Amino acid sequence: MGENVERKELAIQLKHNRHNCCQAVLGAFADEVSLSEDALRQLGAAFGGGMGRMEGTCGALVAAEMLLGLKRFEGRPVGRDAAALHKRFEELCGATICKDLKGRDTHVVLCECDDCIRHAVELAEELL
Repeated sequence: MGENVERKELAIQLKHNRHNCCQAVLGAFADEVSLSEDALRQLGAAFGGGMGRMEGTCGALVAAEMLLGLKRFEGRPVGRDAAALHKRFEELCGATICKDLKGRDTHVVLCECDDCIRHAVELAEELL
């Protein structure tokens, strides 16, 4: 697994400085993609609390898959890599759905937001 502590900690700093999980992961890669920091923040704005406000995929995982598309898409599908990223995130975090990760219904937290962000950054680094 990638050991770029600086990028992971940058993402955590962003999360604790008025960014949601998706925006934090995207922002940590701002130097590697062709979109501005403002554009990345706009792109991730709807994924605070995951897709559908905790009902769907974790925002950090959404960001990692967005980064996969931004960095790897060259006219051919990247779905196989996206599926592998999704599966690996679930192995590391215990789930991919925000409410399950946060234990909203079970009261058992599987993975804190900061750790979901760290894992998403690591996985994005591996695939990029």
